[in-house]
Amino acid sequence: MPRFFFHLHNDVNAEDDVGEELADILAARAHAAELIRFEAAEAIKRTGRIVLSHRIDIENGNGEVLGRVHFRDALGIEP
Repeated sequence: MPRFFFHLHNDVNAEDDVGEELADILAARAHAAELIRFEAAEAIKRTGRIVLSHRIDIENGNGEVLGRVHFRDALGIEP
């Protein structure tokens, strides 16, 4: 199984140096969305806000960006 790395880009850049072994890029995108939901909940607890343009970059072991998931793509906001 390939290893994917999930680099968080929000108020700080947090590099993932461990990664996760997942079946494919679709599984990696789903994992990134789960990470975003967790980070968004923590941000709301700390600051009372989220920034929808923040993102997670998904990279392979060679450092190539395979995908990008923005907070706005992983969260539903309703009035």
